[in-house]
Amino acid sequence: MTPSLKKLMTLGLLMAPLGTFAQPGALTEVSIDSGRLKGGQSGDVISFKGIPFAAPPVGENRWRAPQHVKPWRGVREATAYGADCMQKPMASDAAPLGVEPSEYCLYLNVWRPAQETANRKATLPVVVWIYGGGYVNGGASPLVYDGSAFARDGVVFVSFNYRIGRFGFFAHPALTAAKEDPLGNYGYMDQIAALQWVKRNIRQFGGDPDNVTVMGESAGGGSVLNITTTPLTRGLFDRAIVMSGGGRSLMGELHEVSRDLPGNPSAETIGKNFARSVGIEGTGPEALKALRELPASRVLGDLNMMTMGSNASTYVGGPVLDGRVVVGTPEQVYSAGQENKVPMLIGSTSADLGFNTAKTMEELFAPFGREAERARQLYDPENTGDVQAVGAAVAMDRFC
Repeated sequence: MTPSLKKLMTLGLLMAPLGTFAQPGALTEVSIDSGRLKGGQSGDVISFKGIPFAAPPVGENRWRAPQHVKPWRGVREATAYGADCMQKPMASDAAPLGVEPSEYCLYLNVWRPAQETANRKATLPVVVWIYGGGYVNGGASPLVYDGSAFARDGVVFVSFNYRIGRFGFFAHPALTAAKEDPLGNYGYMDQIAALQWVKRNIRQFGGDPDNVTVMGESAGGGSVLNITTTPLTRGLFDRAIVMSGGGRSLMGELHEVSRDLPGNPSAETIGKNFARSVGIEGTGPEALKALRELPASRVLGDLNMMTMGSNASTYVGGPVLDGRVVVGTPEQVYSAGQENKVPMLIGSTSADLGFNTAKTMEELFAPFGREAERARQLYDPENTGDVQAVGAAVAMDRFC
C-alpha cells in the first residue's frame, strides 16, 4: 500500500463517523427516557420543541404535582412549540406568546449546536431558562426566548413551561384533605420536574448534566431564588443567574397554606373565596371534584398582570409557604445559611415593570416616607430633576 493511499484511507476512517453523524436524520433524532424525538435544523443550530416532560395537568391532575409522561412508540415530531400554560395574554406584553395557551402545557424545548453535536462524546454547558410574568403571564414560546444564539455559542439551551395563576399556585381545604401531594406550589413543582428531566436526559442532546446553570428574569428570577432555597433541587443544578428576582423584600409576606394571620389570610382561605366566586361551597371531595371539573376559562377568569390587584381576594399572588417546596422567603433561608451552595450572579434589568409613571420627584420618592429626602440625594445627587431617568434607577434597585 502506498503512503498516499494509506493516508487517504486513514483520512476516510476519521471522516466516516462525522459523515454519518452529519446526515440530517442522525443529528436531528434523539432517544430520551420517554421515547424517540425528531427535531429540526436551521443552519448551525438544531432544536427540539414541544417535548412533554410531564403528563397534561388536566382532570384529576389539575392541582397535583406533575405526573410521569406516558411513553410513546415510534418517532415523535419535535419541531413546534407546545401550548403555553393557561393565561389571559396582555396586549402590552414585551414577550408576546407565540402559541395559544392551554392547560395541556407541560412542554420543554432544547437548542444545541449542530457542529459540536457531530461529536457524540461532546458534553456542553447547559442553560435552563425560566420566564417571568408575575406568576400569571409568560411562556416558553415568545420569539425573544429562542435559544439559537446560545447554541451558536456552544451552549445547550433549555426552556420550559410551568403552570401559572390559579392553575400553578392554589390551595383549598379539599385539596389538603385529599392528602395527594405537596400543596399550593404546582408551578414550582413543574420547574423542579423540568430540572429532573434535564438531569436524566440532557446528555442525549450533547449537554453536561453536571454543568447546569438555571437562569430567570422577574418571576423567573424569583423562581431561581426559590430553586436555590428548597432542598428538593439539591444536585439538579450547579449555578444560578437571577435577573430582577426581587432579592430582598419585593416578594413580601408569603401566605401559609392553612394558617390565617392578621392581615395575611391563608392560601386555603383565598382558595375558598375563589371557589365561592364560581358557586362551589364545601370543603370535601365533592367540592374538589367540582373544582377540577371547572372549565379552564372559569378558573382563569380575568387574571393577568394588569388585574392582579382586583383578584387579590381570590388568588394568592404566587408562591405559598408550604414547608416543602417553599420553606421560607429567600431572605430567611439565606440568613439561616440553609440555601443550596452554588455560585450566583444576581442583578436587575431595566424597565422590568414598564416605565415609571411618577410625574414629579415628590411623587417618585413618596414611598420612601421619612427617608424620601435622603433617597433623593442618593439617586439624584446632581439634582437633575429627571423623573424618568431617576425613576428607572429606583425601579431597578427595587428588583435586586
